[in-house]
Amino acid sequence: MLSEFRTFISRGNVMDMAVGIIIGAAFTAIVSSLVADLIDPVIGLFLGGVDFSDLFVVLGAGEYPSIVEAEEAGAAIFAYGRFIMAVINFLIIAFVVFLLVKGVNSLKRKEEKKPDPAPAGPTELDLLKEIRDALKK
Repeated sequence: MLSEFRTFISRGNVMDMAVGIIIGAAFTAIVSSLVADLIDPVIGLFLGGVDFSDLFVVLGAGEYPSIVEAEEAGAAIFAYGRFIMAVINFLIIAFVVFLLVKGVNSLKRKEEKKPDPAPAGPTELDLLKEIRDALKK
């Protein structure tokens, strides 16, 4: 069983997947920072600083002026504003990732279109002509 496990781990697909997950986690931090630190403030500026995360409904008795106070009091709350913000952030992150993938794919296509450099020196046809001419002499 240990040898089977060793074989499984040493396969290229497993190692590639592990590297992909690690890189993905690091990339998630970059994209999350991009959205939270750069894109969200710009959107907030256009929307007049609207933040849906404070929208909630108390499920039961009591009134609380903020979601933080309701949570501290241990009240059951329906925090639909946080869900709205999570959906908005997901859409923003998905769009940013789409733009990044589109950019990378565009660069790959440009790289593929570059013609191969001309071979240095005589071509195969030139060499064959030289051989033919040498044999005629």
